Parts: sequence; structure tokens; C-alpha cells
Amino acid sequence: MTIVVAPRVHDLGGFQVRRAVPSIQARSVGPFVFVDHMGPAVFQPGQGIDVRPHPHIGLATVTFLWAGRIGHRDTLGTIQDIGPGDVNWMTAGRGIAHSERTPAALREGGQPLHGMQTWVALPKSVEEIAPAFHHHPAATLPRIERPGALLRVVAGRGYGEESPVHVFADTLYVAIDLAPDAEIALDARHRQRALYVLDGDAQLDGADIPAMHLVVLDDGVSHRLRAKTPVKAMLLGGEPLDGPRHLWWNFVSSSKERIEQAKHDWLVGNFGDVPGETEFIPLPER
Repeated sequence: MTIVVAPRVHDLGGFQVRRAVPSIQARSVGPFVFVDHMGPAVFQPGQGIDVRPHPHIGLATVTFLWAGRIGHRDTLGTIQDIGPGDVNWMTAGRGIAHSERTPAALREGGQPLHGMQTWVALPKSVEEIAPAFHHHPAATLPRIERPGALLRVVAGRGYGEESPVHVFADTLYVAIDLAPDAEIALDARHRQRALYVLDGDAQLDGADIPAMHLVVLDDGVSHRLRAKTPVKAMLLGGEPLDGPRHLWWNFVSSSKERIEQAKHDWLVGNFGDVPGETEFIPLPER
């Protein structure tokens, strides 16, 4: 029996983020412990997204856009813009800090932004791996075209194709674009799966799905997705976590003590500096 999850909505000043995971109904889906839907939004001239430097441990962040552009900077010295169809995969491991901002050169005319950012918990065996960042241009991702449908394998395996993005556990992460009346079967070869509909009117096995909601799918069932209007969706999941995870602020770990250490490290500046940045997000009091 499928479960429909209504995400929590956060307004960041004319820009909405919807968080579907973690939730009461879905603490995780496969290795995914955090699922955010950004936008859709069109910023006023001179404005944009401004996420000041902040730290992570024990996870990988995955960014994928349908519209807009975000500039990424991190403590490894990486400076990289991401555009529609690209993938930014940042492995935090034992610790990294980064910022995300709309590039200054693009702010004059006002910029759209629409996409997803997710966190993948690293397996216990590599939670303390060295941090790393990898950018994959849109042209490097496998594309599967069917009548009225475009599928892009963002990370992991799906529909018989494999993304060039290096993952640490079996992962399903497929961007779906459907034209009106197009229909596809959802890949059922992963143990845990969910579908997030970003935009459009869709049906799952003949039943309407509310837009901007997450549907946790039945294990092993080849559900069918049909578009009534143009639809954007993300199919995600994979291998279940190898044990419980603790989430506090931007930290993910199998150990509460490790999270306490990360708090201390951010307070005393042990994560390092992000090039070109003078601001940072302070450690929350709670």
C-alpha cells in the first residue's frame, strides 16, 4: 500500500523549500535521509539564493536542477556552477563546509530556480572518508527516451542504465519528464523506492497524485505513472540504511558522539575556510 507524504514548507523570503524526508511516514528511503524540493521560483532582479558557508559530516549532498543556476564553493577550494540537468555530488565524509549562491552575474535580470537537493547517508564503513566534490555535466548522464517520456539517471542505476556519479550504496535516482498522456512503468528493481512529483497532474496506477508530494511505493511492485499535464518527477531509493542514523542540523552520523564532535569543530573553526566567503552560518543553539 503506497503512502503519500505532504512535505513541510519553509519560506525563505520569496523562495519556498518543501522537505518530504525525513518525515513521520518516511524517515529515509533507501540511502536518502533528506529530500528537499526547491522552488519553483523566479527571483526579482538583484536577488537570488544565498546559503552562507555551513558544515556537513557523514553524508553526500546531491543537487539536480530543472531551471536556474547555483554557484558552489567549498573548503576543498572547489568553485563550480551547476545548471539544469547537471549533477553536483559532494561527499562530506569526515567534514566539509560549503556555500551555495546565485552567481552575481546572473542576478541583474532575475533568475528562475527549480530543482531538488537530497542527502545520502554514507555507509558506516565510509562515514569518515575524505571529503570530495564531483560535478557531472548534463551531457554525461544516461538518457532514456520513450514516447512522450525523458528519463535521466542522475545517480546509481535505473532502467538498465548507470550514472557516472560514484555512489557508496545501491542507489536509484532518476529524473522523469512526461508529456500529457504519456505513461511509464516505474523501475521496481530496488528494495526501497519513492516518487516525488515536482510539477504537473499525474496518476499512479490510475489514482491521482497531488503535486509537490512524495509517494512511498510498494516493494517490488511495478507501478505505472501517467501524466495528465506535463509532469516533472523524481524516482528515488535504493539499498536500505545499514543501521539507524542521527540527524542534527547539517550533520548525519551513526554516532551521537561524532555529532557532538562536529558541533565543537564548527564552533572552533576546524572545518576550514570557503574561498571568497567571509560569512558563515553559526551553530544553532538548539
